Amino acid sequence: MVERVRGFNRVVTERIGALDDEYLGRGRPLGESRMLWEIGLDGAEVRQLRRRLGMDSGYASRLLRSLEAQGLIAVETAAPDRRVRHAHLTPAGLAERAELDRLSDELATSMLEPLDERQRTRLVAAMQDVERLLLASLISIAAEDPATDDARWCLAQYFAELARRFEGGFDPALSIPAASEDLTPPSGLLLVARRRERPVGCGGLKFHGREPAELKRMWVSPEARGLGLGRRLLRHLEQSAADTGATTIRLETNGALSEAIALYRQSGYEEVEPFNSEPYAHHWFEKAL
Repeated sequence: MVERVRGFNRVVTERIGALDDEYLGRGRPLGESRMLWEIGLDGAEVRQLRRRLGMDSGYASRLLRSLEAQGLIAVETAAPDRRVRHAHLTPAGLAERAELDRLSDELATSMLEPLDERQRTRLVAAMQDVERLLLASLISIAAEDPATDDARWCLAQYFAELARRFEGGFDPALSIPAASEDLTPPSGLLLVARRRERPVGCGGLKFHGREPAELKRMWVSPEARGLGLGRRLLRHLEQSAADTGATTIRLETNGALSEAIALYRQSGYEEVEPFNSEPYAHHWFEKAL
């Protein structure tokens, strides 16, 4: 499988011209052209550019300095926080970006033209699959202190979604609690999923020794849905529960969360009699680990 991935990478880098010193014949390498395109018509914060492109600060700074020297962009600090830098395209940069768009369309057309209609359909569908799977491979999952800004943001998004989807809304004060101390080792665990350093999902556990562990606060951002992240989070949480000595994991959920219910059933969870008095729950599930 590794050999096939490497072979695919070689074909793609050759076909899109990533090996050329002058990408699309514009006198600059692919990295600079991509940075120019990513800055976009509305400009962008430098730290957001680094995050979106997965670049370290040194490499990103070299690309930005080169584009500034070419007169294509301007980088300015933003008041009141002088540490925040914002990049925007100059008139020359806007014209160059438009030309890159035109040439990129020509490159894409050159990939499609030699193929018949059936082959084109297959290629575009395969590209969509590859794009989705590569995006999934960019997501990392790690344990997180529930008190961090990213963890608190995920939990706030989780509560907000429940409030939107539950009939009658959702009040955390009425639900069985899973406070920060409940999701901090050794009492529990919180996992946060990130894509390019941005949080896109979370899931928690409450440990009870060899008694069943409780699954809590499972949430995936809408932008990361369809990438298998919910299933990945679930596998990580199950393994973490097993590592503590738990032989069973259980959860309760609301009937409005049909996608979550389907995921649990597909993952081997069986519906059981209610084991707690959660007021928002319609279904209770267990799984032997």
